[in-house]
Order: sequence, then C-alpha cells, then structure tokens
Amino acid sequence: MLTLLGLGLLALAVLAGLGAAGLGRRLVPLGAAAVAAVLGAVAVATLALGPVEEAVLALGPPWGPARVALDALSAWFLLVLAVVALPAALFAAATGPSSRAEAAAFPLFLAAMVLVLLAADAFTLLLGFEVMSLASWALVAARHPAGRGRRAARLYFGFAAFSGLCLIAGFALLSAPGMGFSEMRAAPPEGWRGTLALVLILLGAGSKAGLLPFHLWLPLAHPAAATPVSALMSGAMVKIALYVLVRALFDLAGVAQPGWWGAPLVVLGAATALWGAIRANVETDIKAILACSTLENVGLITLALGLALVFRGADLAPLAALALSAALLHTLVHAGFKGLLFLVAGAVAEQAGSRDPDRLGGLIHRMPWVAGLAMLGAASAAALPPFSGFASEWLVLQALIQSWRVAELPVQLLSAAALVTAGMALALAAAAMLRFVGLVFLGRPRTPRAAGALDASGLMRAALVVAGAVCAALALLAAPALGLAGGIVTGLLGEGAAPPISGLDLILGEAGARYAPWAVTALLAGLTLALWYGLHRKGAPEPRRGPAWDCGFMPPPADLPFGDPLTQPSAAGAAQPIRRALGRLALAQRETHHPATPGSTVPARLRVEARDHGFVALLWPLGRLRRLAGHQAERLRGLPLSAYLALALGTLVLLLALLAWGAVA
Repeated sequence: MLTLLGLGLLALAVLAGLGAAGLGRRLVPLGAAAVAAVLGAVAVATLALGPVEEAVLALGPPWGPARVALDALSAWFLLVLAVVALPAALFAAATGPSSRAEAAAFPLFLAAMVLVLLAADAFTLLLGFEVMSLASWALVAARHPAGRGRRAARLYFGFAAFSGLCLIAGFALLSAPGMGFSEMRAAPPEGWRGTLALVLILLGAGSKAGLLPFHLWLPLAHPAAATPVSALMSGAMVKIALYVLVRALFDLAGVAQPGWWGAPLVVLGAATALWGAIRANVETDIKAILACSTLENVGLITLALGLALVFRGADLAPLAALALSAALLHTLVHAGFKGLLFLVAGAVAEQAGSRDPDRLGGLIHRMPWVAGLAMLGAASAAALPPFSGFASEWLVLQALIQSWRVAELPVQLLSAAALVTAGMALALAAAAMLRFVGLVFLGRPRTPRAAGALDASGLMRAALVVAGAVCAALALLAAPALGLAGGIVTGLLGEGAAPPISGLDLILGEAGARYAPWAVTALLAGLTLALWYGLHRKGAPEPRRGPAWDCGFMPPPADLPFGDPLTQPSAAGAAQPIRRALGRLALAQRETHHPATPGSTVPARLRVEARDHGFVALLWPLGRLRRLAGHQAERLRGLPLSAYLALALGTLVLLLALLAWGAVA
C-alpha cells in the first residue's frame, strides 16, 4: 500500500512539473483525478484489511529519517480527500487552469495533503502541513492577483503562518521523548506540558480549520479560489486540520488525559456552528454562502470531538464511541455534499455568468442536471432525511442528548447549552440552503444571460454526477461506511468501544434510538408514487391552464421577457429577517436609509454595511500593533553606532542564555 501511495506522490510531483512548464492543460487535472481514484481504493482497502506497518525512508532531517505509515485514522481521512479530489479534478479538467502557477500548485496541494496523512513523525507531518498551506495560498493568489482576491490571499497567508507556528510549538512539546509517533505514544505529556500542548494544537489546527475566532480567512479565501480549489479547501483541507487535531489529542496525547480537555472543543464547535450558519444566511455570493456553511459543519464536527473527549474522560466508552463516530461520519458526508455544492456553484458561474443570486434565477429550466444535483447537495446540507447529512447530524444530536449521563453538573449544563446552539445552527443551515436553491434555481431568470444559460456537459457534468453519486451512496449506506471506521473507534477509545451500527441501521444500544435510512427512503418513495398516481390517474382528464401566480405583480413587460428583477426577492431581501434578528451575533451592522425625493422616479434605497466582529476584535489590535512597531522602528534610525552594537550583543547573550536553559532543562 505504501509503495502504491509513494508512486501516487511521485505522479503528482511529475504533474506539478508539467503544469509549471505549461504542458498538459487537461492532462494535469486528469492525472490528478486518476491518482485520487487510486487514493480512494487504497483507503478502502486499508480500512477493510487492516493498517500498514510503519516504514522508514532514506531521507529526512539531520536528526533522523522520515517515517510513514497508514493506519485506520489516516486511511479514513485519505478516503475523505479522495471523495472530494476525484470530482474536483474532473471539473478542473473541464474548465482548465488559469495560469501555470495554478496548474503546478493543484497537484502539489493534493500531494501535500497526502503527505500529512502518511506522516508517522512530527517533522514529516509539519512539512506536509506547511507545503499544503503554501500551495493553497498560491492557488488563492494565482486566481486573483489584485483587489479583493489579493486581500484574501494576504489574510489567509497570515493565518496559515500563525497556524504553522502554533503547531510547531505544540508538537515540540509532544516530541519531548522523540519525533516519531510511537515514541510520543509511549510517553504522553502530563501536567502543564500537556495543557500547553492542548492549547497550542487547538490554536494551530483550529485556525486552519476555521474555528472561532480564527475563521476570518475562510469566507474570503474559499470564494476567491478557483472552483475545484474551493471544493478541495472546503471539503478536504479543513478536514486535514481536524485530522491533526484528532491525531494529537486522541492518539499521541494518550488515553489518560482529563475529560475537561473536551470542553474547549465543545464551546468553540458550538459557537462556530452557529456563527457559520448565521453568516451563510446573509451572504450575497453563492460561493461565500457555501464557505460559511463549511464553518457550520466544521463546528459540528469539533463539537462531536469535544464530546468524545469528555465521555472518554468520564469512562463512558459507548457514548465516546457514539460522539467520535458522529464526527468521523460527518467528516466524510460533508466532504461529499460540500464538494458537490461548490462544483454546482462553479457550473452556475461558468454557464450563467455570475455568482450573484440577484443575477440568476430560473436555472432549473435551463440547467436541469445542475439544478437536480444542487437540490441533492442542498438537501444533504440541510440534514433532511434520508439524505446523507441527516445520519451524521442525527448522531451528533444523540450524543448531546445522552450527555446527561456524565455526573458532573457543569458538563450537563455545557451540553444543554451546546444542544440548543446546535439546534439553532441546524435550523439556520436548512434556511441557508433553501435560500440558496430558491434564489439561484427557482423563480424567473433575472438577466438575459441567466435566461440563456446552458446545462453542464462533458467532463463538467461527469464531475457533478460523480459527486452526486457519492452523496446518494452515503445516504443509504451510512452504517456500512461507518463500519469501516470501527478500527479507528476501537484504537482511540479502547476495546469496549464500537460504532453504533447494526446492519444497514444506526442504533444506540438495544433499547435506544434507531435510524434506518432504507426504511425512510422506501416510505418516501411510496408516498411519492402514491401522490403521482393520485395526480395523474385520478385527477382531471385534461389539464386546466391559467395565468401563473406572480406574487401579486403584473406580468413582465414585453421588453423584459426574462422578467423584471424588482418583482422577485433579492438576496439581501431574503436575508433581512434573519439578519435583523440574529445578524448582530456575528456581524457589526449599519443600515442607511436613503428616502426617495418627492416627485422623483428614483426609488428609495436601504444600504446595509456588515463586518465580521472578528475583524474588529482580532485584526484591528494587530493593525495598531503593526503601526506602533513601525513607529518604534523609525525611532531606531537615529541611534548611535554604540547603541546598535549594544542591541546586537544583548540579543546574542539572551539567545545563548535561552539555549543554555533549554540544555539544562
């Protein structure tokens, strides 16, 4: 298996070279799609047959060779990567890269994520993580070298650098007995060293995953990137960050860590889920809507991981297995439906010419394939049964409901608050998907370009169909898919833990709740057939035609055959109730009303300005600090030569003292 994965990494490196040379415009993404298919096959084989033993490579840093391995945990996330990478690469082959830099960075991005998952020592993992950050930054910067895209790339680079520094420090604490994962497991951190490692790993992995308050880059960077890159960043890259979190806190830190380790994850996960769901309801760019929806789903996964740590610390192995299984399953199903939705957004932008909902509408008639697959992905994201998102989010809620079994009152109160917050987030996520589908695909076309849009075809349609097939398969086969993760649950929680599955059903114990997706699917199919039969067999023999109801507005004029946009809800108008009721939780808002002048034909206008609270709370102090540092640096220019020599000597003495202290410690 490792040999096959090594050949895949070599193939991705060759493809990156071809892309940098400007060769193989379609060969590079098609080759990446083939490698992604191989990655998925290797992941499934490893999960079914067992882990691959650790291998030592003949290269690495001066203090030791690099090590690679493929256990159940890394194989699961390798499957997550393959689920997104295969349709994303096919879509990239249909649209083509915009530059040589993008063509070279795309396979490099894939290779770096694979390297993170294969790493069996801290150096290799951090090397892959940093290459992943640099490649994704290059992909964001290459698509929009100026303007808002440049700002998004600069902001993303800053958070990526912060993430890398925190992870380096965190793994330095974990690596006190050695750089290899086996040495870390043999001597897990204790006391202050363990607590500090928890904080640093959570800061490093959380900022890359988009957890509050380090989420500011995600709603900007994901829409700024090309569509296949957005799908990879949202469906796979943030999951790689969560993989690092699980690897460090569940595996390398040992099983004897206290249960309170899970409390920060529960708080941050619940807050991120609600924050992302609110933002998804007020954004006016379809890719920004999906990017903020990713925040909601990442928050739910983190919440479930925190519950698993709490339950493990309370020696409740079955409940810990339930929460961990919910997190793992949602990681996989989110990769499926979010990759599909981003590719749908890309197809709409390519074929209808815009990502602004106010310039779309009525695409269900012009783009039936894209619209049908969009509804499949949106129903999954809204957690409607029996679609794929329901099973995993049902497990998350069941884990929250069962948290009363922990004896400590603070844990019960925290879980109750998290349950309420998660419920609000799920309801708002469904509203966001309803708004997304309604504005883009239903109603009338708002522009001539939308009225003349063509459906996806060729490789673009193939990419959408592959992603949709994954969503449909996970909807019916959630339990067998979760069964593949049995080795992860047992390995991280002990022999008494197992995924909550029974055949094709998800089940919580003998007398617990049960979810049978096949039964729900059969029931809904039967009701649909009965409704169809009643309408077409028992209804009126001839259809009755009449004017379509147009929300009380007059028919569109002859010079606007696609309809007057002012007679349909706008993106901002549809978001206004939620924005006014809950928007202040996530956004600093200001409304400016410009009334119409008496006798003027110019309509009154309402201007809304909104800014994420994080920009004010986090980035504004950093900007002040940068200006202060620049002012102090200007003052240093007037110092005499003796003062410069004193500063240099003092710095050298300080560094030597720190080095000596580290050697003694």
